[in-house]
Amino acid sequence: MTESIQLSNGKSAYFASDSHLGAPNQVKSRVRERKLVNWLDEIKNDAEVIFLLGDLFDFWFEYKTVVPKGFVRILGKLAEITDSGIPIHFFVGNHDLWMKDYFQKELNIPVYHKPQVFEINGKQFFIGHGDGLGLKDKGYKRMKKVFTNPFCQWLFRWLHPDLGVRLAQHLSLKNKLISGEEDAKFLGEENEWLVQYAKQKLKAEHYDYFIFGHRHLPLNIQLKQNSQYINLGDWIKYYTYGQFDGEQFQLNAFGKSFHYSDK
Repeated sequence: MTESIQLSNGKSAYFASDSHLGAPNQVKSRVRERKLVNWLDEIKNDAEVIFLLGDLFDFWFEYKTVVPKGFVRILGKLAEITDSGIPIHFFVGNHDLWMKDYFQKELNIPVYHKPQVFEINGKQFFIGHGDGLGLKDKGYKRMKKVFTNPFCQWLFRWLHPDLGVRLAQHLSLKNKLISGEEDAKFLGEENEWLVQYAKQKLKAEHYDYFIFGHRHLPLNIQLKQNSQYINLGDWIKYYTYGQFDGEQFQLNAFGKSFHYSDK
């Protein structure tokens, strides 16, 4: 069922993705975490709703009674915002796909493991992290089957958290297939698998906006006269985010000027 959101006068919907807190180390991540917290502080004054499209952490795994240590500032800020009445929606990425119910129970943030459709001011938004969609990304699709296999997750839970988290963080940083640290270069519309995926979806149903992360590259591509593909970029290099004011969607960069070419 599509959730419908009507923005109040002067309010906006905000979107961000891919901060990968934890990579490449705690020191550099702490800098990015503070920027992300500052951004949330800035937008909370006119945010009607906030969408976080995954890979907030470079690794996240929920044991029954344990979650990864660190980054309490961002968790505290998210709790503050939801407590104030501003809803936040979280879509898991390929690095934090092991989320269960911690965000829902502790932060009142619903967690989605698949793309969802939202209607905002009468516009249809198809929203997801973007991993594993379309015909390509085949290597990750094979890996994801292992990651999401209940038996494999059960085996991983038997590792002591100190060992399990350290092992997973090491793999996340070292293995490009897992971490998604591919070169963030525009491949051309015909080679951008998320663009092709969006075009296929449009053959069956209309969407005004396709909003994804995962590619770490800010993109705004016109699919049809009234349909756009947006990739939000990241909070590692670009510090970009999306804003929909009820009429138009635009990409901005926090704390610096940002220019991109519409493809």
